[in-house]
Amino acid sequence: MISITTKSPYALSALVELHRRGDNGPVPIGELARRRNIPVQFLEQLFATLRRAGILHSQRGVKGGYSFGRTATEVTVLELVELLDGPVGRDATGVFAEAAAAVRAVLAESTIADVAEAEARAAGAAMYHI
Repeated sequence: MISITTKSPYALSALVELHRRGDNGPVPIGELARRRNIPVQFLEQLFATLRRAGILHSQRGVKGGYSFGRTATEVTVLELVELLDGPVGRDATGVFAEAAAAVRAVLAESTIADVAEAEARAAGAAMYHI
């Protein structure tokens, strides 16, 4: 059916924070976890999956951390959810299949950048892109 665990919302929140940091180099995972109130070990597991999928790059060392492997405008929320929670509506039938299709459509239309912009608007801050 339609099952989204805490993995996807936590990962989305951390990726939005990473996007907010811009292209200032890798961001330590501890900083992302602290800013978004996510357990570090849990976020490490999620980011390992996202790194293997090519969404994130990691850099070790003193100036290490995570950065996007693809731009935040390319990564859809649907892709994130399906990587972490599996296919949305996999075994759905009837009205539930229709509901799953609607959920898939909404998630497919939203990117990490879109969510970051919506969050910034909700907070009353302007977000500029160059």
